[in-house]
Amino acid sequence: MIDPAGKRALVTGGARRVGAAMVSALAASGVDVAIHHRASPDEAEALASRCRERGVAAVVLQADLAEPGAAEALAHQAEEALGGVDILITSASTWESAPFEEVDRAMWDRALAVNLTAPMFLSQALGARMARRGFGRIVAIGDVAGLRPWPHRAPHSVSKAGLMMLTRILAHAYAPHVLANAIVPGPVLMPDDASAEAAMNVADGTVLGRLGTPGDVVDAMLYLVSAEYVTGQCLVVDGGQAERT
Repeated sequence: MIDPAGKRALVTGGARRVGAAMVSALAASGVDVAIHHRASPDEAEALASRCRERGVAAVVLQADLAEPGAAEALAHQAEEALGGVDILITSASTWESAPFEEVDRAMWDRALAVNLTAPMFLSQALGARMARRGFGRIVAIGDVAGLRPWPHRAPHSVSKAGLMMLTRILAHAYAPHVLANAIVPGPVLMPDDASAEAAMNVADGTVLGRLGTPGDVVDAMLYLVSAEYVTGQCLVVDGGQAERT
């Protein structure tokens, strides 16, 4: 296992929820962080301030990753701001929901742009630089929706399934110096407007019979950032949800 202290990380979708938990954990481990957000400037700046209190560098970068060229521009900005990027965590995601017959082109295009195309071109831009420097870690944040067909979230499910294959491709493309893996969370954090009844129903759908926490994803991320002999893997962190029929 390596000590990530002194490395530099870009976390997309890093201002809120699970992304913010990963940023905080990286900063606590001595990692300089670039915190990407789309529309959460206050949360991102407050998080950056807390990271700096831990003695690491922290910068805030804004981008709408659905826009063409935004991923490449964000990669360049992060490299410039931190002096290089050693760790890429692609956590930014959309959560498109509609009956299958009501999925329109805009919904489909946005889900694939943010959940799959942006990680692809961020990884391409930064992975090549990591490989030239002789060290890199890419961790994609997937979803159990990529393992199970959810007709009411078709764009999301398809994009997350593609992200898992992209992870396997990246592991080959930038070997041996860059390790690429994915975390596939289940119900570790309910939507902000979820009811207690909805949370209980989701918990009952796991083998363990309970919800997880952002800390479960953080633990997996820290392991994959530090691991030296794991690549091309999709680590499912879902309390057994994907095993339930």
